Amino acid sequence: MDFFNVLSLFGGLAFFLFGMNYMGDGLAKLTGGRMERTLERLTSGRIRAVALGAGVTAVIQSSSATTVMVVGFVNSGIMKLKQAVGVIFGANIGTTLTAWIFSLSGIDSGSFWIKMLKPSSFAPIVAAIGIILILFSKRDGKKDIGSIMVSFAVLMEGMEMMSGAVAPLKNSPEFAKLFTVFSNPVAGMLAGAFLAALLQSSSASVGILQALCSTGALAYSGVLPLILGQNIGTCVTALISSVGASKNAKRAAFVHLYFNIIGTAVFMAVFYGVNSFAHFAFLDEAAGELGIAIIHTLFNVFATALLLPFAGLLEKLACLTVREEKNPAGVYAEFKLLDPRFLEKPSFALEQCIRTAENMAREVCVAAYEGIRLLTEYDKEKAGIVVKKEKLADRYEDELGSYLVKLNAKGLSGQDSKTVSKLLNCIGDLERISDHSLNLKEAAQEMHDKGLRFSARAAAELAVFTGAVKEILAIAVQAFVNDDKREAALVEPLEEVIDMLNDELKLRHVDRLKNGECTIELGFVLSDVTTNYERIADHCSNIAVCVLQTGKGGFEAHGYLGKMKSDDEEFKLRYEEYKKKYVLPECD
Repeated sequence: MDFFNVLSLFGGLAFFLFGMNYMGDGLAKLTGGRMERTLERLTSGRIRAVALGAGVTAVIQSSSATTVMVVGFVNSGIMKLKQAVGVIFGANIGTTLTAWIFSLSGIDSGSFWIKMLKPSSFAPIVAAIGIILILFSKRDGKKDIGSIMVSFAVLMEGMEMMSGAVAPLKNSPEFAKLFTVFSNPVAGMLAGAFLAALLQSSSASVGILQALCSTGALAYSGVLPLILGQNIGTCVTALISSVGASKNAKRAAFVHLYFNIIGTAVFMAVFYGVNSFAHFAFLDEAAGELGIAIIHTLFNVFATALLLPFAGLLEKLACLTVREEKNPAGVYAEFKLLDPRFLEKPSFALEQCIRTAENMAREVCVAAYEGIRLLTEYDKEKAGIVVKKEKLADRYEDELGSYLVKLNAKGLSGQDSKTVSKLLNCIGDLERISDHSLNLKEAAQEMHDKGLRFSARAAAELAVFTGAVKEILAIAVQAFVNDDKREAALVEPLEEVIDMLNDELKLRHVDRLKNGECTIELGFVLSDVTTNYERIADHCSNIAVCVLQTGKGGFEAHGYLGKMKSDDEEFKLRYEEYKKKYVLPECD
């Protein structure tokens, strides 16, 4: 090999790794989190788990990605360790599909149609179609398909470049001699493990091995231990991912490691034990791309069939390795869904953000209702709940906001980007509602501590106002949680009525002050209450606008609301209905 061959080898390797990485990302984006949701909904049955693990891995083309996702599921409490074991087994089978695709490059025939099956023949066509989809399609889904096609073409071009670069080694005795070192099963296994750990992908390392075997200079005796070792090396990704995760998540990563170590050890013991007296002739033959794919598949199917009945023992072994702490530190269970591992699958990570934001909305709703109730039924324990919920809302905003910012940097589709913007806007409004709930609690506490009580007329008027605020909060939260635009359209008419009630109630309070029917001190408390009521309604309006405008390219509230109030007949009709429903009692 001369300098230019070496240059071509490294260039091909770069193309290969780039194509594999971007093809996996494109496949994950195209599935839109559906593969991850399939795993998430897994409930029972090891055979079913194995099948799902294999299927998902075959689609997203990465056993490492599947295993990392499983670690994230276990860490978040979405999946139990027992369920994760089967998925991990299946992932090892699913990843063998990649080797079968790469083996197509070894096809050699004079037939036109068989030649067209070679990646070097159809990759340019795939690339051309992909470029057309990327440049001229307006839909994100088609652009993703184009990205996958171009990435696949780049991947196969990298394979061809590597095969061409190492072709001169075909007649090199030094090259063949180098690989005889790996005929020692232990040395070969360690070398394969190191390569896969370095690349963090068994598929990539197997692909490189297939490219080297295209020279015909390598024997199966040197290649087989490398293939077995590569399955162990790929466990590094999951082990790194489990750092800082829960105990069960770490155990899931160790199950992956033990599965490959034990499977490799048993396979090697059986294979080389039989070979010691049977002397397999194929070991001295030149290794080919198809042969590597067959060995890779046979090993993973063998290991799964062997260890699946003993999955419980693997689980216990992992539990012995990662022991439970006697006094585990408290963890905010509310934020476990925001696992950093999910960020590698943005569509699925966004779903976890939506679920977390929905949980936040429900917690804020509880805080607001309890804060309102304290005004008429003060209870120290209930007041403590409001304080706790307000602090939790602050934490939600910090954790979820930070996670959404990280997610937004992951190259989301247009629709997903709009959803992220909606969530970022809404969680700010939800947090402010919790602040106003705390203000209501403080107003109620002041009245309780000082023995203050609203007059019968003021209490009756405030009850009407309270009913309207509780309804607008319920509608806004329901619209947000269900992403219901019809429900969201009900918020603004009611918010207008609440503004009217607030103005009218203040005027009536001034009259009571003039007539000596109310004290200045109670007046300040009432003003605090009505102001917080009105602010809660404002934030409900903001949330409703976000729900209504998602997918329309922005969240410009004033122009949108102005147009709604002037042009929307349904708005006017709803406004009149709410106006009749929430009428302050007649003055004496």
